[in-house]
This record gives sequence, structure tokens and C-alpha cells, in this order.
Amino acid sequence: MSLSGFASPWWLLFLIVVAALGVAYVVVQRRRLAHTLRFTNFELLDKVAPDRPGRSRHVPVALLLVGLALLTVALAGPTAEQRVPRNRATVVLAIDVSLSMESTDIEPSRLAAAQEAAKDFADGLTPGINLGLVAFSGTASVLVSPTTNRAATKTAIDQLQLSERTATGEAIFTSMQAIDTLAAVLGGGDQAPPARIVLLSDGKQTVPESPDDPRGGFTAARQAADKGIPVSTISFGTQYGTVTIEDERIAVPVDDPSLEEIANLSGGSFFTASSLEELHGAYDTLEEQIGFETTRGDASRPWLLLGVLAVTGGLVAAMVLRQRLP
Repeated sequence: MSLSGFASPWWLLFLIVVAALGVAYVVVQRRRLAHTLRFTNFELLDKVAPDRPGRSRHVPVALLLVGLALLTVALAGPTAEQRVPRNRATVVLAIDVSLSMESTDIEPSRLAAAQEAAKDFADGLTPGINLGLVAFSGTASVLVSPTTNRAATKTAIDQLQLSERTATGEAIFTSMQAIDTLAAVLGGGDQAPPARIVLLSDGKQTVPESPDDPRGGFTAARQAADKGIPVSTISFGTQYGTVTIEDERIAVPVDDPSLEEIANLSGGSFFTASSLEELHGAYDTLEEQIGFETTRGDASRPWLLLGVLAVTGGLVAAMVLRQRLP
């Protein structure tokens, strides 16, 4: 751990004192031994004290010095990275409900699998996060405004209905509006709570045709980046998915490039999922990214406990081995 990892690093200078005490003890022991060798009658000493103390006599002092060193580190206030649950954040889950989500390349269908995984995602988020739900096809609608009420969100997920076309840009714009509305209602603080959009889709934007249109997905992603709202995208489906519309079988392959570009433009993460298991994995990763933040916190307790134990051990050893305190 570097010096920057301590709250009060100057306390570490006390380690010099601890080291000096260790050196002083060694010097005193050597002088005592030299004095003994010079003036002692060994024949008489063997008769009076045949069992002289061995190296174990140094154990109490060694433990006390180690304890002092550990307590010194504790006083310096060591810090460490800690994962802390977020208690104030907003997430909007935007789910594609275009007709292509009826494809059964992922059983029982893309939509049914997406609904199951989305409910698990809602349950897995830390309780303090406000979760909203947006459904989009040719238009986008806020089905549940961001709230900590997971039951409302899961009920709305169960009631998703398919419709025509795909307006990815509208989904992002609508999600940002829901985030702004909640931030205005919450008020307080100089900054709005951190927010993120999680967008699941299986196909290419069709409304408008160009993603760079003022209401297109790329334009929306750039605006989200300007507002500091990352859009994490999940491309859900396979390249061989099909749906039947008016007795005509139509190919509905996933469109990874556009969804990846949206994530890149907005500063979010991009995931692909061609099975329910992979979708669960993507959501699990997002839960870790969204639900927790890494902060530096106090890490002195282990050093303090070890220091107290070492000092206590030194005192006990002194009384047991030498029948007196050092």
C-alpha cells in the first residue's frame, strides 16, 4: 500500500521509534552477555543455575515490538477500495417490443425470455436504486416512472405487447426525459443522482431510417453522453431469427453494429446475448456496474486488532516465560 493509501501517513514515522527500540534491546542484550562472560564463574553458575534462559526469553519483547508496529500502521489510517451499494441512482430499462421480438430463435421467444431476465434484473438491483421501464416499437412510452417499487416494474414487464417498427432513438429520448423528471421531483443536492439507460433490442432502427436523424439512435446517444447518462445496450437474438407476418416468413437478424455504436457514443457498455443464459449474464454484469460504487474507506480495523493481539501475546508470554512483565 502506498503512502497515498493512508489518511495520516505521518504516523508512520513512529515506526522509526519502534525500530530504535528493537535495536536498543539487541544492544542491551549483547552488553549483558559480554558482561556475563567477563565476570561470571561458569563452574559456580552451572551449580547455582544449571537451567539458564534460552532464546524464548526474547519472545515477549518481539511480540510487543510487532504489536507497536501494527498499531502504528493503524494510527496512520490505512484505506482500501470498498464496494458500497448505491442508495441514490436512477436506471431506466428500455425494452424493444417490435414484432421481431416474437422470433423463437431464443425459446420460448425473444420477448418471453427478455421478460424473464428483466424481472430478475429488477430483483437484483440494490433497493435504493430507482428503476423505470420504457417500451418501444414505432414509438416509446414510459410504462413505469423510475421508482424503488420493483413490483410495479415487474407487473408492467409481464404486460408488454408487441407492435410494429423500431424507434431506438425515441426510446433513449423518452428514457432521458423520465430521468430528468425524477431528478426535478427529488431536488436537493448540487448534482442529479447518477443515471443510466439499459436498452435491450434485437433489430435495426426503422423509425427514422437514419440513426443520425435528429430523432435517431446515434443522435440520442450523443445527447445522452452530453448529459452524462451512459446507454448500455444489449443486442438480443441470433443472426438466423425469423418471424411470420401475414403468412410471410421474414428474417430478423440482430443488429450488433448499431447497438454497439450507441453504447460507444454514450459511454455505456455493449453486450450480446444469443440465449437466455447469456442475457442473464449481461444483466448480472450490469447489476454490478450500476448497483455498487467503489470508494476508499477506512481499513485500519484489521491492523488495530492484530496490534492488540500481538501486545497482549507479548504480555502473556512475559508472565509465562519470565514470571514478570518485560
